[in-house]
Amino acid sequence: MIAITGLNMVLASGSPRRREILSNLGYEFNVVVPDLDEAALNGESSSEHVLRLSNAKAELVAERFPHDLVIGADTIVVLDDKILGKPFSPQAAVSMLKVLSGKVHTVYTGLSLMIRSEGIKRGGYDSTRVAFNLLKDYDIERYVESGEPLDKAGSYGIQGMGSFLVSSYDGEFDTVIGFPTKLFRRLYEEVESCRNR
Repeated sequence: MIAITGLNMVLASGSPRRREILSNLGYEFNVVVPDLDEAALNGESSSEHVLRLSNAKAELVAERFPHDLVIGADTIVVLDDKILGKPFSPQAAVSMLKVLSGKVHTVYTGLSLMIRSEGIKRGGYDSTRVAFNLLKDYDIERYVESGEPLDKAGSYGIQGMGSFLVSSYDGEFDTVIGFPTKLFRRLYEEVESCRNR
């Protein structure tokens, strides 16, 4: 499946999980990784954070590809109103997973779709609550040694080896991976509808 008629699609993300999901949906697209400061702003809510960053990533790439459909995305893990981003070291990943052990947290993913040259922009977010098993230190350390947590918000991947960490979740699985497909389809249809007016 090609993107909206006459347009190329660009995914503004370096995430292999997002690339895989978008490919599995049947789309052809290019990948451009935006260089962006992802630090939270004072007083910013979790939803505001992912919406701001997904939009900023799309905007940054759309400057280079103004006539393409650009998709920005951002995912965070939130525990007790504190954002747990990507770990800066294996030790940070161990600490983060120990904090999450036995608790329920929320994963937020924001999406932004835009065609800069046509002034079309649509965005939204989805959230999923995730309950962790009570983890043993040995299992956490072994998981971190695998390298899987080091490029992921919250230091885990629910779809990979990290599935053993999770006891249950309430919401969309794809939101936790980082690309909520139901939200994407809705935003995509809105963009398509804007172009057909």
